[in-house]
Amino acid sequence: MTWFRCAETRPWASMRLFCLPHAGGSAVFYRPWAKEVSPAVEVHAVQYPGRADRLADAMVTDAHQLARLVAGAMAPLMDRPAALFGHSMGAVLAYEVARLLQERGSAPVHVFASGARPPHDRDDGRRVSDMDDDGVVEEMIELGGSDAEALRDPELRELVLPYVRNDFALIENYEHRDGTRLEVPLTAVIGDSDPHVSEEQARGWARVTDGRFALKVMPGGHFYLTDRQSAVIAEIHRALEVPA
Repeated sequence: MTWFRCAETRPWASMRLFCLPHAGGSAVFYRPWAKEVSPAVEVHAVQYPGRADRLADAMVTDAHQLARLVAGAMAPLMDRPAALFGHSMGAVLAYEVARLLQERGSAPVHVFASGARPPHDRDDGRRVSDMDDDGVVEEMIELGGSDAEALRDPELRELVLPYVRNDFALIENYEHRDGTRLEVPLTAVIGDSDPHVSEEQARGWARVTDGRFALKVMPGGHFYLTDRQSAVIAEIHRALEVPA
């Protein structure tokens, strides 16, 4: 099973945008982007194993291993410039994937870190993965996003909870390691009422790259990008210097 879902292939596109979902998320989260993003960009959403059409695939429990697998799968698709966009857990994974790509001589042209504290500032003392099922469901509903709705259905909940819990454990056990320092431009994007990352914390992303850094604050909570999709994509176009 392939790692990427591309809703609209664009052989003519000058650039690829690889999107990494949040904890409990899947590639379908980014499906609407294909219709709005510039024709010059081909969107590839990462499908983590253990969910959706990869339900039978073994889940990955370590963030560094998952980043290595994603970076390896990207290799055949690096025949044109690539950018990375990750939301929440996906932001940290995008950072780790970018480090690996840079080490291998195929650095991305830009990294977008959305709705997340920086890699070296992760511990907020809460462990959702240690909560009981009701606690995990409550956390997902509080965060919002489309996945929360699936957890209201008892049958879907049985399918969804294992990978949701796995993802929370993966990101809660993540530890930043010294090593390759990014040299690529990085844009952090957050919602102004996100309870999990403040503007000050988001500015910490500047410390992990020697490339140009920008912080964009948009109206909304943790899943601000659902309501602000057009604004997020406009920011991506601006940063990548592609026509809308």
